[in-house]
Amino acid sequence: MNFTAEDIAEITNAKIIGDKNTLIRNIAFDSRIIYSTKNTAFIAINTSKNSGEKFIESAVDRGINVIISEHHHPQFEDITWIIVENSVEFLQKLAKFHFENAHLKSIGITGSNGKTILKEWLYQCLWNEFPTVKSPKSFNSQIGLPLSLLQINNSHHLGIFEVGISKPNEMEKLENIFHPQIGLLTHIGTAHLANFQSEEELIDEKIKLFKHSETIIYNGDNSLVDKKIKDLYSSKKLISYGFKEHNQVYFKNNISKNEEVTVHYFDEEISFPVHQRDEATLTNALALVTVLKDLGIENEKIVEKINALKAVEMRLEAIEGIKNNIVINDSFNLDLDSLKTALQFLNEYNKPKKSLVLTDIVGVNSNSKELYEEVSELVNEQKFDSVFLIGDEISKFSELFKAKNFTFINTQELIESKYLTEIENQIILLKGARKFEIERLKDLLELRKHDTVLEINLNAILHNINYHKSLLKPSTKMMAMVKANSYGLGSYEISEFLQHHHIDYLGVAFVDEGVELRKKGITVPIVVMNPEQHSYETVIAYNLEPEIYSFRVLELFYEAVQKSGYDKKYPIHIKLETGMHRLGFKGNELDQLSETLNSMNVKVQSIFSHLSSSDLPDEKEFTLHQLETFEKNSSYLIEKLGYTPIRHILNSSGITNYTNHQYDMVRIGIGMLGESPNSEIQKQLRSVVSFKTVISQISTVENGESVGYSRRFKTDHQTKIATIPVGYADGIPRLIGNQVGNVGIHKTLAPIVGSICMDMMMINVDHIPNVKEGDTVTVFNAKPSLKEFADYCKTITYEVLTSISPRVKRIYIKD
Repeated sequence: MNFTAEDIAEITNAKIIGDKNTLIRNIAFDSRIIYSTKNTAFIAINTSKNSGEKFIESAVDRGINVIISEHHHPQFEDITWIIVENSVEFLQKLAKFHFENAHLKSIGITGSNGKTILKEWLYQCLWNEFPTVKSPKSFNSQIGLPLSLLQINNSHHLGIFEVGISKPNEMEKLENIFHPQIGLLTHIGTAHLANFQSEEELIDEKIKLFKHSETIIYNGDNSLVDKKIKDLYSSKKLISYGFKEHNQVYFKNNISKNEEVTVHYFDEEISFPVHQRDEATLTNALALVTVLKDLGIENEKIVEKINALKAVEMRLEAIEGIKNNIVINDSFNLDLDSLKTALQFLNEYNKPKKSLVLTDIVGVNSNSKELYEEVSELVNEQKFDSVFLIGDEISKFSELFKAKNFTFINTQELIESKYLTEIENQIILLKGARKFEIERLKDLLELRKHDTVLEINLNAILHNINYHKSLLKPSTKMMAMVKANSYGLGSYEISEFLQHHHIDYLGVAFVDEGVELRKKGITVPIVVMNPEQHSYETVIAYNLEPEIYSFRVLELFYEAVQKSGYDKKYPIHIKLETGMHRLGFKGNELDQLSETLNSMNVKVQSIFSHLSSSDLPDEKEFTLHQLETFEKNSSYLIEKLGYTPIRHILNSSGITNYTNHQYDMVRIGIGMLGESPNSEIQKQLRSVVSFKTVISQISTVENGESVGYSRRFKTDHQTKIATIPVGYADGIPRLIGNQVGNVGIHKTLAPIVGSICMDMMMINVDHIPNVKEGDTVTVFNAKPSLKEFADYCKTITYEVLTSISPRVKRIYIKD
């Protein structure tokens, strides 16, 4: 993209205020992750749920001087404004114009699963055949697709773009913007089916993308897909692929036994080795071969490209490092797109100091000087304290990097320099091409080196929060409960992420939890649910907001406020007793309470209560009684106070089961971690937590021999037993030993045998093929799920998560 403001206004029928000759090459839509302000405009996207215009000030503060908005905000001076009627339609109109004038060959990928993998595989195979542009990450929506198309520039000959829909009537809008010459339909599954009446309606919607395509390549194993495409698009070039032999492209031999697979492509055969034989990978391989053949790539070269494919890693991980550092590990791949993504992720942390390790960008057909000039511009805008450059090529351009920088031929040379281990209180980004093996630096810098890890998927948390928000009115606020170390996941890390994504309130149990967050830079309002008497001075000193549930607590806290010299109305939160019989003011205390509050220099920030049984359908009558009591008592208190505080009573299950009682705010806890007692809601949520370890050793135990302490398990035949380095000191209860609980290996459940030890346990792997030492073991995630693991333990998911030991390394990922 390379337009002036005037060009954009003419294309989209927009209005300009300011410098019409301003050059715009990039459009940013999220003020939190602006990684470059040069020739960048910020678009304030307005949707039914949110207004991007409230983030204009943040974008200007970051250095943006071009704003695209539906309204002019004259308080921001020396800014060029592009005023549009509808921000989303503007973006789509500009992208359509840009795509239709780009004159490049295009591939559009849609389907339920496999879009991103196939896009990345195609890019790996085709970048050195044609200058290629692709969708960043999974940008495929009504907003994401236009942003992807605007990346096209004059040097590109091929574009590979994902197209995703989740509701009826979305694809027609996207096809109007983007009409690919080659349409690729991947597997049609259950993803997004909840918003459609049937699979047939979903298929009809997906294949609208191919209205103007010359060639359609599709998975023909689904008979309904096969029929609909042939009926609707019989005049086009159609190629079907799949496991069934009626397809033009299929596997000729037995894929489960041979080292190589042979693909039958019309009258040709192409053989190549495969390392993964799961159905999804093999189906994607068939699609890949079909597209490459259609583009005229020779068989020998196709095999060469498949053999060179690298695993598609679509994640960054953040790890607690030595010397109070945070290490962001993105050592999986390196190109300009992934560098921009990593820099965006970096901006989600507020540590004032940061360092970068960056390697050569390998395998890019472009002028090195121009490439590293662009790289250095991106890096310089981040104002790193130190930059460590690894590789012959990037080292030649070290003078382009403004930060203090050091050059190294290889990773080992950097390790031996010991520069990295001297860094303190920083965020360190590791970004490199695979050949440099900079994951070795992660091993050097991480604080805990236990093979047992707890992975927390931050994007899944955001997805779950957004799903719950979709059930609410746009004006309803949300408090995230981060007590008990964010249910064991890491209080600061989760709070930092939630603050970045504009959570309204955080809730902690005790003052110490709130103080820790404040010390680490969390500025969001924090409610302390159980402020202890000795901690009131600390509450005030760290600007925390206490729950007040009794006259004793109210009087003691107000004494502390007066002693502190606090001269404003201190914010407090009043808890009402509505049937939980735990804490709170009762109805007969409200007159006295209102009189007392009105005589004090305090402000009731919110009035709230807690539902005891919102997750239990059998207790609906009791829950409705609680809600009725809350409505009556909170309304009465508001009348007596003479002003209207925020009201809230719904917890996670309350949000989904009693949405009409959302009041002004809701509180989310286990719901943001992907757990719901409602099976239909559960289908919409994403798993957040994965507890993993590895196999330390595999032994053959003869018939009649025992395993573990107290000889509680004895074999009745020769048995293969694996030992894994996780035990009750890591949070695994002893009661699930001796074949009560299971763990997952290769997506198969393996029973725990014998007594669980402090640091180890043993599992039966007799029935698992190809199992070997070093293999990953899933304690819980998908198989078994967190809920299934909790059932083994005869407890609830909350207790499982909060019981995981601090010695288990937490890894924070964004996929």
